[in-house]
Amino acid sequence: MRQRKLVNSFNSAIEGFFYVVKTQKNMRLHFLAAVMILLLAIYLHIPTEQVMILCCAISLVLIFEMLNTAIEHIIDMLTETFHPMARIIKDVSAGAVLLSAVNAFIVGYLVFQTCLDLNIGKGLLKVLQSAWHLTFIAIILVMSLVLFAKMFFHKGAPLRGGMPSGHAAFVFSCWAIIMFISQNNLVILLSFIMAVLVARSRVKERIHSIWEVLAGAVLGILATTLVFQLMQ
Repeated sequence: MRQRKLVNSFNSAIEGFFYVVKTQKNMRLHFLAAVMILLLAIYLHIPTEQVMILCCAISLVLIFEMLNTAIEHIIDMLTETFHPMARIIKDVSAGAVLLSAVNAFIVGYLVFQTCLDLNIGKGLLKVLQSAWHLTFIAIILVMSLVLFAKMFFHKGAPLRGGMPSGHAAFVFSCWAIIMFISQNNLVILLSFIMAVLVARSRVKERIHSIWEVLAGAVLGILATTLVFQLMQ
């Protein structure tokens, strides 16, 4: 009887895992990425200790994704109407998944750069002088500043509306990047026109005010200029 209960427990656990994989798109993406990363680690003959660290980081992402799904289902079961606290609980659990994914990304980068003998110290100057890496750093900085600004002003959602405009910050950051890496005036002009059109569309659709768009544009240009001036 005890053995049957143990088997039933395992069956329930496996069915729970399969349910999350089948119903949650993010879980499918995380699981696929985990399989590909582990296969790459095996192919590159990464040391066992580092594979174990990689597995722990990956497991955390999958575990938090499953807990997030369970919490969402519990909230939906207990509340029939919208409740602000229910939304906060869901947002917090989703934030836990995001943090675990960032942690897994950092761990994966450190593991693979070590095993591929990518010496950060020797290659730092080349990285900082690389237009591709500067572009990546600038965009990450701009979007991070936008999110922190929206959190400070308590207006709009992280990815929609609010002060400043994330779209305006992004497109004008891209325009500033093109100014720094391109010698073609026509390309610079066309990219500026595209940035203006995107910013104008945010105002036209009443997602942002003019001041929010202007603030986003200034933030994108200044942050990108700072990155290129300090690191180039």
